[in-house]
Amino acid sequence: MKLCVALDMPSRDENLALVRELSGLDVWLKVGLRSFLRDGAGILSKIKDLGGFKIFLDLKLHDIPNTMADAAEVIAGLNVDMITLHASAGERAMSEVMSRLNALPRRPLVLAVSALTSFKADEFSAVYNDSVENAVRKFSLSAHRAGVDGMVCSVFESAMIKMATSKDFLTLTPGIRPFGENANDQSRVADLSVAKRENSDFIVIGRPIYEAQNPREVAKKILAQI
Repeated sequence: MKLCVALDMPSRDENLALVRELSGLDVWLKVGLRSFLRDGAGILSKIKDLGGFKIFLDLKLHDIPNTMADAAEVIAGLNVDMITLHASAGERAMSEVMSRLNALPRRPLVLAVSALTSFKADEFSAVYNDSVENAVRKFSLSAHRAGVDGMVCSVFESAMIKMATSKDFLTLTPGIRPFGENANDQSRVADLSVAKRENSDFIVIGRPIYEAQNPREVAKKILAQI
């Protein structure tokens, strides 16, 4: 299991201060939509310069197949290590992305977003006309057939996804509150013991680390447990 720290701070300088504080630790760093739009692609090379971290660029691509593949190819040129797309874009779109990326000398890991962890069951059903569990299973089977590397899901779907696809199909689980912290805007959250039990490959943690008085010590405590 790998720890991925979300760089969701209000400013570029605060994000980079957190990067410096985590220097030398075995963590991945997640750059999300706000940070990428605000700070531009240059923030990625700056993060690499500060510590050689692996970068998860979480932009959740969702468009027509050719546009998604074009975007994924551009992103692959930014020297990031993992990217995301929406499984609900469909199997053809995911297959086209993977076909384009697999032709490159080096490509990032590609994960498909299943059900956002902010969804409550009734909210998800209103949008997808299905239960979370059924839809996540369908999305995962489709992504696996398309050659995607794994899924973004809640901890509670991780083991089910691996059982339906392959034990080597990666799962990345946001909504981790390592020591029982407030759920904030997430609905399906869990602690480290549940993440380990459900065989999550990557856990994403933001506020419990960057809002702590000593983010480095909290990250080290999490690493010691995983």
